[in-house]
Amino acid sequence: MKKIFLCASVAAIMAACGRDQDPFLIDSNRVGPLTKEIRINQLDSVFANDSIVRNTSGNRFLNATNDIEIYDREGSPLLILEPVQQFDSTSTVGYIQVLDPRFETAKGLNTKSTFGDVVKNYSISRIENTLNSAVVFIDELNMYLTIDKKELPSSLRFDTDSRINASQIPDDAKIKYFMISW
Repeated sequence: MKKIFLCASVAAIMAACGRDQDPFLIDSNRVGPLTKEIRINQLDSVFANDSIVRNTSGNRFLNATNDIEIYDREGSPLLILEPVQQFDSTSTVGYIQVLDPRFETAKGLNTKSTFGDVVKNYSISRIENTLNSAVVFIDELNMYLTIDKKELPSSLRFDTDSRINASQIPDDAKIKYFMISW
């Protein structure tokens, strides 16, 4: 009996450790190695094996951006990060655009998923109708996805006033942008 308990305990600990070490897992508090608490000045250590490109463009007072791009060793884009407070190295990350399909949720949602995958696995909090896209919010993951209006029925493509329901979006509609908002 003691051996069974010991084996079960070891298996549970290994499973928990495996989840924490998944470098591409997305959940409500993390995107791979990045957590809500990580500050911009800590990114060099968090992404020590990757390349970090800090973009500072525009006039510092008008439309300035402080995006940070993360690339893997082969030069493939992984993430685009935006700090909560622009030009403040002690700020935390506010927005994350996921670019690499290896980043995925526990239910397999990633940048290559379709709207059908979203509906099958998550509760949609709301859908907003914008000029060029439908923005789908999944509050349980602090996530929103955009679907290009070209993927929608023609009756919705040029209308920004109508409310878009999940049933109006085709299951095979591709995700254009995959964003995390903290």
